[in-house]
Amino acid sequence: VQLQAYGGGLVQAGGSLRLSCTTSKRTTSNNAMGWFRQAPGKEREFVSSISWRGDSTIYADNARGRFTISRDNAKGTVYLQMNSLKPEDTAVYYCAVGRSSYSGREKTGYQYWGQGTEVTVSS
Repeated sequence: VQLQAYGGGLVQAGGSLRLSCTTSKRTTSNNAMGWFRQAPGKEREFVSSISWRGDSTIYADNARGRFTISRDNAKGTVYLQMNSLKPEDTAVYYCAVGRSSYSGREKTGYQYWGQGTEVTVSS
């Protein structure tokens, strides 16, 4: 399974970005999808995940209320709408496919990873 994440860029604080992640196989519609991010010098951290049906979502505390995850299984795409961006949101954002029915916060619960898209938020 190949994942392609895109939509990152440079934005001012308070701005918005929409990240997209396309998958190479439609079978990922049976798997949860997640977004993670990694800032320079820091561990990769969980941002959000969505169940395969799209009816259940989880957010990290620092994303809840500002970010919205969604998916379109017909297109094999998962999205992350990011609003009210802050400089501390600056990171490389990765999408990932969950193992089986896993849709939690642990990196080990995800089996395929995209190459990442860089988000820079200026103050």
